[in-house]
Amino acid sequence: MSAPVLLPRLTWGPATASHRALLVHGLGSNGALMWRYGVALADAGWRADAIDLRGHGTAPRTLDYTLAAYAADLSDTRPDLRSDAVAEPWDLVVGHSLGGAASVLAVADHPAWTRRLVLIDPAIALTDRDREIVRDSQSRSFDDPSQEAVRSEHPRWHEQDVELKALSAQQASRWAVEETSIQNRTWDVSSAALRVEVPTHVIASDPSVYSIFAGKPAEKVIARNRLFTMSIVEGAGHSPHRDAPDATIAALLGALD
Repeated sequence: MSAPVLLPRLTWGPATASHRALLVHGLGSNGALMWRYGVALADAGWRADAIDLRGHGTAPRTLDYTLAAYAADLSDTRPDLRSDAVAEPWDLVVGHSLGGAASVLAVADHPAWTRRLVLIDPAIALTDRDREIVRDSQSRSFDDPSQEAVRSEHPRWHEQDVELKALSAQQASRWAVEETSIQNRTWDVSSAALRVEVPTHVIASDPSVYSIFAGKPAEKVIARNRLFTMSIVEGAGHSPHRDAPDATIAALLGALD
């Protein structure tokens, strides 16, 4: 596995906040697309940092796009960037899709990395059909990375989500996104999820729309870990913070309560 890379950040909330959160986006996205969580947490008194994963946004490009490499980058992050700072854990990590899978691997191997996890329709284990759906979605995004294309496919999204989704496709390395599928021939971090030792809440999408987690084999596996809880955002697809933002943020804040 390659060495970790330093991930660029966007920040919401005051530097003096007593609670710190890390926001981790999904495949083909960027940190800015986690803005709904950043705003909500900042309004609740938190400081939230969203990162660009390797090969995405303005993050460094590499040759290694295994889930283990993504997780190594995450486990190397800390709330305070000062070299002389004490390595305190995150109070919360919010991971969407790929970001959820990488976060599970990171905390399974480094339990002191965060005190709590919230996973947004996480890609814990992908079926062959899920992989086909993901590849098709990513291909469409790269073939036409325009706001018009995003708006046409997702007419209910907030205009900022439309702008940022188009930007994320323009910023990301198409090769890196494709290699993420190729290099992870078996996409399953269920065994790592069973080793997670921090309170974890899954905010799943509605399987009647499309969920990469709810109703899939991974959901049954995760149920064996007593630290996991779950809620479903009705009427929302794989990105509930864009399809049904109010309900998703309510689920996040409820999980923190």
